[in-house]
Amino acid sequence: MSDIHDEAYDEGDGARAGAGSGSGSGSGSEERTFAALPPAHGRGFAQSWWGQAWLKALEDTALDLQQLKAGRRLARAGAVGAVSVRPGRITAVVKDRDGTPHRSDVLLQELSPEAWDRFLEMAIERAGHIAALLDRDMPPHLVEDSAAAGVELLPGIGDLEPECDCEAWDHCGHTAALCYQVARLLDEDPFVLLLMRGRGERVLLDELQTRSASTAEAQEAHGDAQEAGPVGVDAAEAYADGAILPPLPALPPLPAEPGVPPTLDTEAEPAAGLDVAAVEFLGAQAAVEAYRALADALAPGHDRLPVEDDLSTEEDAVRLAAARPGTAIETRLAAASERGRDGLDLAVRAWRLGGRAALHVLEKTWTPEDEALARARAALDAAWDEDERPRLHAAHNRWTVVGADVQLRHGRDGRWWPYRKESGRWAPAGPAAQDPATALAVADGDE
Repeated sequence: MSDIHDEAYDEGDGARAGAGSGSGSGSGSEERTFAALPPAHGRGFAQSWWGQAWLKALEDTALDLQQLKAGRRLARAGAVGAVSVRPGRITAVVKDRDGTPHRSDVLLQELSPEAWDRFLEMAIERAGHIAALLDRDMPPHLVEDSAAAGVELLPGIGDLEPECDCEAWDHCGHTAALCYQVARLLDEDPFVLLLMRGRGERVLLDELQTRSASTAEAQEAHGDAQEAGPVGVDAAEAYADGAILPPLPALPPLPAEPGVPPTLDTEAEPAAGLDVAAVEFLGAQAAVEAYRALADALAPGHDRLPVEDDLSTEEDAVRLAAARPGTAIETRLAAASERGRDGLDLAVRAWRLGGRAALHVLEKTWTPEDEALARARAALDAAWDEDERPRLHAAHNRWTVVGADVQLRHGRDGRWWPYRKESGRWAPAGPAAQDPATALAVADGDE
């Protein structure tokens, strides 16, 4: 057991005499003192990534699990006094269950100057790391990237060397309790780990700024930026660094309804040829479409759906006409879609029943391949009892009831669309159904 430093401790609360207490005191010095924390009843020792990583390293490398359990009980009960953290050492007074105080220290080897050089160079090379550190943030990826550079930040087996005046030969409950308390300190400030490894926060950040500025000056002096091509961050590196940046805030909830675009009803006369009513209608429909797209994007499983092609001009004209824009605009849409007014009315009816899929069933004929045709015939055979099955004449994806003005159209998604002949033209009679008998009943007017 090494000699105990001659610093004075108040056994009543464990605060080191002459040092400021409280989280963050003396953050620019080579020593920090944290006030005693309250008992941790009903909660884990660590809430942050750094605190949990410290606990995992502590528990994974422990040789005496019984002493760890004893220390966890003491720390949870609030038996650890103020904790002093300085390079290579953490110190606190820890009370036994009977109230007897013990001066406890845990030593952690400081990083060598060479290791610190590798750490700083690694941080400077990664734009995300240096930005986070200079913003007083410790990204979790720092552990992996430091290890890749040959610098271990978290303790390994045998790295935490105990010293306690209870004269235990190895970790005792007091030093284990102190180690557990460090996890809660890392919740408050993960820079504590770097201080234990040998560098205070202020010293570290000053050196990072100095090295970063020197690197930038050297690159500018030698024209490296021009020779290397466009200035910026490599896309692969920026994407990799995205995981270490702070998480994005939660998405806002979906509004109750689409937004209302600004009115164009002003005292100023519109420009020649500008159809104000049409522009206002398009603005309102853009808001409706944006609302629909946002609702779809927020729906569960949206990321697994295929991306649809953009609407064609003819399809978009039908979408707009389905919003009832008024006679003048509908006439212009009929001309733009080259359907004529009657054709547009039929297309709008289909769109209102099923959107783009219904419009395709109305206007496009397709021939099912063998497998799809076999499934369609099996569905038709199973839809009715043999003595009730209507006689159907098949042509491509359309089955027409013999002797009646009703028809079933099979969609590419396997659904059945009811159709009825009106004024000599086939017209959609209702929404799609999975069962052909249900769809045909709609076409017959039975439902």
